[in-house]
Amino acid sequence: MRLVVVGNGMAGARLVSEVRARDKDVKITVFGAEAWQPYNRVLLSNVVAGTSSPDQVRLLDPRWYADHGVTARLGVAVTAIDRDCRTVVAADGTREPYDVLVIATGSEAVVPPIPGVERATAFRTLDDCDRIRGAAASARSAVVIGGGLLGIEAARGLAGRGVPVTLLHLAGHLMERQLDAEAGLILRETLGALGVAVRTGVTVSAIRERHVELADGELIEAGLVVLACGVRPVVGLARDAGLEVERGIVVDDELRTDDPSIFAIGECAQHAGRVYGLVAPGWEQASVVADLVTGADKNARYRGSRLVTRLKAKSVELAAMGETQLGEDEAEIVRFSHRHRGTYRKLVIRDGRLIGAILLGETSAVGTLTQLFDRGGPLPGDRTGLLFPDLGPVGAAVAGNPTRMPDSARVCQCNNVTKGQIRACWESGARDVEAVAAATRATTGCGSCRDAVEGIVGWLCEQEGVSA
Repeated sequence: MRLVVVGNGMAGARLVSEVRARDKDVKITVFGAEAWQPYNRVLLSNVVAGTSSPDQVRLLDPRWYADHGVTARLGVAVTAIDRDCRTVVAADGTREPYDVLVIATGSEAVVPPIPGVERATAFRTLDDCDRIRGAAASARSAVVIGGGLLGIEAARGLAGRGVPVTLLHLAGHLMERQLDAEAGLILRETLGALGVAVRTGVTVSAIRERHVELADGELIEAGLVVLACGVRPVVGLARDAGLEVERGIVVDDELRTDDPSIFAIGECAQHAGRVYGLVAPGWEQASVVADLVTGADKNARYRGSRLVTRLKAKSVELAAMGETQLGEDEAEIVRFSHRHRGTYRKLVIRDGRLIGAILLGETSAVGTLTQLFDRGGPLPGDRTGLLFPDLGPVGAAVAGNPTRMPDSARVCQCNNVTKGQIRACWESGARDVEAVAAATRATTGCGSCRDAVEGIVGWLCEQEGVSA
């Protein structure tokens, strides 16, 4: 079978490795518009901050393709799909036939149509990181436009390099899709203490040579301007090929398009009316498609993902999941706020089950709450222990303690790794976090589960009296 994958980002690269793990004989060709080896886009803020190098965020070793019999066309974009001939046409004029085609073209940065926008740099790729770092070396000030996840991570990264940063956001509070107004305010104050000046409810009217101009005429000094105004699915290739496209490329539970020989996964795919902008759903989708195209599991289906958003900015701990915007008249709300400490915790409960949560500041409860959110199980009557798992018996009974965590509990959200899988891996000889990561991929996504994995491995070693 000839498998062609268009897109070598986090979803496309994961699909290639999943297929090869299941079947050694499939002929695989992958096209990547970027010349880079596939890398972890989640960790790009670390590259901007200078705490990670491009090599440290790489997903695959450069020799992996040759070692696994995969043809990788890096830096070669696909410009057309000839569905009649089942062939893709590359920018260099070559044509590659396929039996199965998977589109994993991801998303592209939204560039707002404002005067002078060509003076700004989008924050989306490793090449963008290179440009931002180069400009930051001589910039006396920087402005980041956009207060979502990417904007906050970019601003924190620049502040970490010692560049004075102003973060501008159109909405009334930061991360308005994931946070309520109070959490947004506390996050703003936390960032302020870290060197990021935040302005919300403002509109940028133009980008000048050394300034950003706001709609009211105010000028903000900016030797460097970074755009983080959101992303949109890259669907032009699919649309030109006549596939059904709405906001994303429309797929069914098998991730197939309306052409049964073509699948779509990751941020370019629209499943059940939803386009996901996080890595975990793309990796889940890659696993389903790999099962189907290799025949490893012909009944594999994708049923959607329950999202947990984690902010990956140094010294800022934040997790948000589910329906966070509901009020007291729509659900049971349990809330704790301590602005001076930069702490905010909120549970959204309906019919005795957790349907949403925000954890800002110290997030020791995130493992427990994520498990309850994923499983949809009933909550204890005393909600206090959910917010403060170290306070007493109620908290201890549900906390992410390895001794009390069921084997079915999902520890690594990005890679869907359970405690039971980590235990099995340990019993097979993986006695440290690096060995567990190599076997299960736990900790290799956003990295926020590393402490939990270390705790489980340490606990297992203690039970057997061995050194971790």
